[in-house]
Amino acid sequence: MAVEEAAPRVGVRAAASAVGLSRAMIYRCRKPAPPALLRPRPPSPRRLSDAEIDRALGILHEPRFVDLTPWSIHAVLLDEGVYVASVRTFYRILEAHQEVKERRDQLRHQRHAVPRLVATRPNQVWSWDITKLRGPTPGEFFYLYVVLDIYSRYVVGWLIAPRESAELATKLIEETAARQGVEPGTLTVHADRGAPMRSKLLGRSAAAFTISLSFSRPRVSNDNPYSESQFKTMKYRHDFPECFGCIQDAAAHMTRFFAWYNEEHRHSGIGFLTPADVHLGRSRAVLATRQRALDLAYAAHPERFNRRAPRAPTLPKAAWINQPSDALPVTPAALVAP
Repeated sequence: MAVEEAAPRVGVRAAASAVGLSRAMIYRCRKPAPPALLRPRPPSPRRLSDAEIDRALGILHEPRFVDLTPWSIHAVLLDEGVYVASVRTFYRILEAHQEVKERRDQLRHQRHAVPRLVATRPNQVWSWDITKLRGPTPGEFFYLYVVLDIYSRYVVGWLIAPRESAELATKLIEETAARQGVEPGTLTVHADRGAPMRSKLLGRSAAAFTISLSFSRPRVSNDNPYSESQFKTMKYRHDFPECFGCIQDAAAHMTRFFAWYNEEHRHSGIGFLTPADVHLGRSRAVLATRQRALDLAYAAHPERFNRRAPRAPTLPKAAWINQPSDALPVTPAALVAP
């Protein structure tokens, strides 16, 4: 051991510290503790013999006792003037033969598969959710429905209503898909497991339009990250009010917000492009303009840049919900140009 070689020169403490061990560990290695002697335990005089165990199990299996607990069986036997074993021994015998179980129905949580979705172009995967907006009085809320394209982060549809409703949600998804010109079988809509999201009405409508539905796992907060992020951007804006005076007031504010969000907001997740640039196919022209500006700046003053010419942020090739760690990279050939 290197510690033993260096210890005579620098001391045990310094040698042990150099290799990340404690001094006590070195001393324990020098004088290991003797192995513990396993002493055979004598049989307990209270233990039932094999014949007595078989007799007790036979009594427990008698037809008159099959529906009784060991406590009741023990009491009945005592009433008859018979003692076979203690109640705890009855339980041990039954447990040894796998005959003890919970008879009541127990809540069992269904295991849900992890939703894994990838979008490489607009109108391939949408995420939608509902959030509450405070009304003019305590306990009064308006409900904002928002449908978001996860690849472009573009809000493709929204509405405000005084309640959560499967009918309104279904109408919103249908009208948005028609307005976006979605081809049958090309769109997946992801949401959490709220009542409107899991409604039979929405399921039938999605089947009619050949739209796939995907759902977050119960009690998992990060299965719908795009909608949650968009709601945070909305509610953390400087002009977001504490409450709205009426539903028309809320609708007017959201009209202004979504116009800003889609057309002006430079989103960090899409190379600081606006969602409209990506969704409407303007991203390549915008990125080319940015790169030309950087190239001119570098040509004029290359000394002001560190080691290499600057590059504009690029648009990610794909947007994932729960990307697996072993997922293959998406190549440009697999993409539809935005």
